[in-house]
Amino acid sequence: MNDFVAGLSLKIKNIPTDNASTFYSPPSWPPPLEWAVSFDSRGNPVSVWGDVTWDFSAWAGFSCRVSFLKSRTPKNRAELDPRNCTLLRLVATYLIWGPRGIRSWLSLRNVFNLIRRLVAYCDVNKIYAGDLYRFPKIYRSLGDVFAHDQERRLVVQTLHRLLLDSENLGLKILDEYALAQLVKIFKEYKSAATEQTAYIPPRIWLHQVSRLRECLDDFLLHAEKFGACYNFCLDAYVNNYGSLQNSFTKYRGSKNHKFLPFGNAHIKNPQDGLVYPGTFEDTASDFGVLDLLKKWVAPKNEVLSIKSLSTYAGLIQIAAVIYICNFTLQRKEEAADLRIDCLIWDDDPILGKVAIIRGETTKTDPDSDARWPASPSVEAAVSAGSFLAKLRMRCVEAQPAFDPKVHDVKNPTILQHNVEPWSGRWNGTLSYRVSTHPYKSLVTRFPKLFDAEILRIREEDLRIVRMFTPNIDGNGDFMVGKSWPFAFHQLRRTTGINMFASGILSASSMQVIMKHLTILQTMYYGRHFSSARFNEEVEGVTSYARFEVLAKQVEALMDERYVSPHGASRKSQIIVNLIDSRDYKKLVKAGECGEISFRETRLGGCTKNGYCDYGGIESVASCAGYEGRKACTDAIFDKTRRVAVQVQLRDVEDRIVEDKNDSPRRRALVAEAQGMRSYLDVTGQ
Repeated sequence: MNDFVAGLSLKIKNIPTDNASTFYSPPSWPPPLEWAVSFDSRGNPVSVWGDVTWDFSAWAGFSCRVSFLKSRTPKNRAELDPRNCTLLRLVATYLIWGPRGIRSWLSLRNVFNLIRRLVAYCDVNKIYAGDLYRFPKIYRSLGDVFAHDQERRLVVQTLHRLLLDSENLGLKILDEYALAQLVKIFKEYKSAATEQTAYIPPRIWLHQVSRLRECLDDFLLHAEKFGACYNFCLDAYVNNYGSLQNSFTKYRGSKNHKFLPFGNAHIKNPQDGLVYPGTFEDTASDFGVLDLLKKWVAPKNEVLSIKSLSTYAGLIQIAAVIYICNFTLQRKEEAADLRIDCLIWDDDPILGKVAIIRGETTKTDPDSDARWPASPSVEAAVSAGSFLAKLRMRCVEAQPAFDPKVHDVKNPTILQHNVEPWSGRWNGTLSYRVSTHPYKSLVTRFPKLFDAEILRIREEDLRIVRMFTPNIDGNGDFMVGKSWPFAFHQLRRTTGINMFASGILSASSMQVIMKHLTILQTMYYGRHFSSARFNEEVEGVTSYARFEVLAKQVEALMDERYVSPHGASRKSQIIVNLIDSRDYKKLVKAGECGEISFRETRLGGCTKNGYCDYGGIESVASCAGYEGRKACTDAIFDKTRRVAVQVQLRDVEDRIVEDKNDSPRRRALVAEAQGMRSYLDVTGQ
């Protein structure tokens, strides 16, 4: 607790304070009732912690009050029950001074008012908000309390934060199971006419990610050759037009076609110092990039023109942006504004070296140094995009239609316009920054990027998609045989779900998906393992996805593939506790047995709530039992993992044979082998 209190500090910006100020951090937890929480412009206390209203207007510059009444309206200024009032004060303190405290007064007011609405709803129903997770009938009715999707996401995100720090706070409004049920209820409350963001099925998601990566890797293998060819072509234009600037503005009419270096191969005796290197295909072949261009952008049965250089450069840069979007949950506008220095590496004391994408957000309250945890594989995308950004800067600086700032030249964006003199005529001025086209249109624009047949929707794809997008059949865009209609916002939701979807999606799909995503991202977003601050909107997306998946995992336990090592009756008991507990008495009984959640293990799943000494990842011996010890009563075995466990067992048995000594390592291996045999016995019945 002392470490928790020491880490509390004011996060809101632009306040005339310093670390020595008495209100910079709470003196204890809970804070004393007389602790001053706000001051006027002269430094006089305005509100203390025990007041029914905290007034921050002098600091915020507008009317900003945090009220602990049921309602701020004059006709209904009833006070909350003292316990609920104290809980709401603790939540407000955590929101302002907590480890991930809110950093703007508007955000504070919005988030606090949502939580106050929830606490007031509990108060009206005559329950303590800290016991809400014990009253499913009440929390299942919160869909009427929070009508808008944005409100619901923010509530789930905030409740998830409170849950993660519940031991330090001394309170818990909803546990993991209740949060999962709340997300499920919120989804069911949506109007049937509301279009949900589609979850991309694993087969199609993996194809687009793999092809994007192949496209980027191909370029990186040929980057130097491409750069040499690109500069050779620009030099030819400079020679014939006199300067790169002239190539954009002068002699561009049909009467002056003789200045085009690659359009006049028929001229045998050029005059006035003009050069004609031959056809562009000859030049591309000389520099070793002809096959590369034909593979990715060449029109079928057509001769490549010099415009294919710009088309290919544009493909690589947008492929880099899409690839990054797949692994950061950024909006397309955020990814399109990334600059060549966007990739940094965080030396986290717990997780080690982790890739971080840094850029600007598009929120109303922008965070100029927003960060997103990413897979290390985004390094290839950043490298490819950065190489081309620096290469094309030669044209950006010479192009009269642009007026790049010094910062744009030194640190250009990864995504750029086709700015070469052969790309077309530019009239007037144009913004340096590029607006991204819809993902679906990019598939049409670059037909060689994906395999059209693989993108055709199959019945199995729709079965998986309906798990997370029940109304997917509403508008007719998602039908068997049709091409998957990609959209950038689908990438955000799909990646968020994939981080936590083990145990729902097939083991083979998850094995490949996690090679791309990396477990470190799930630890950053799922458990806040790092003290670093990341994009808050994305945290809301992942929190929502986490509990959406948890609800599906709980439902999946009813399937015959899941068995308990203690028999069908124990599995039924677990399912009753998880799914069928509807009234207070059953929930109290479930609480006495240990509040139950679900997380994946190597053998299936664990329904134990809270910390587990064994984990079920590094070792499964304690889950399945060994040396006469019974299997854990919270363990659930997944029959579909039998093949994987058989492979692991053979590997363990080989290592036991190699280790002749009666060492602790050998004894641990023997216990592990016994646990896996127990699993195979149970699931083979």
